[in-house]
Amino acid sequence: MKTFLYSLACSIFFISTYSTNADAKQAYNLTNDQGAKNNPTTILDAYLKLKNALGADNGKNAAAAGNELVKAFAGFDQTRLTASERKTYAEIVDDAKEHARHIGVNADNIPHQREHFGLLSKDIYDMIKLLGAGREIYVDSCPMYNKGKGAIWISEVKDIKNPYFGKAMSTCGEIRETLH
Repeated sequence: MKTFLYSLACSIFFISTYSTNADAKQAYNLTNDQGAKNNPTTILDAYLKLKNALGADNGKNAAAAGNELVKAFAGFDQTRLTASERKTYAEIVDDAKEHARHIGVNADNIPHQREHFGLLSKDIYDMIKLLGAGREIYVDSCPMYNKGKGAIWISEVKDIKNPYFGKAMSTCGEIRETLH
């Protein structure tokens, strides 16, 4: 009986340890280490500032958010990612940084910022699929942008606030997906 109880206790310990480690790995998303310099939440937050600036037709704030996003990408600590995740993250970020840089240096050219924002939004979507969002966010879509080809963006609110057309067509679009 003692052997059975000892075995049961050890089994529960190992299962809970494995479960905790597996949960911790899955939970490594955009909310971990809230105060850390290398917190991936800063990437999503900078992106959302950028999205909101474009929705308000504010190229200067969009440029500032684009520059903030470049810094957030550079500061992200990849050491907790697996080799496969690091590779995928690097592929996503290489493109995303380039788009964020273009947005950052074109404060007086909102149409150009919006072109890069469309491509950046796809990269951010891919990053969220890789790392998780850690909170409820929405993948919105505008069917009219890019000559009817459409484009997505990530939003923190259910209300549609279109960054591609700004104030001219602020409610054009729909929620396509909800992510956590």
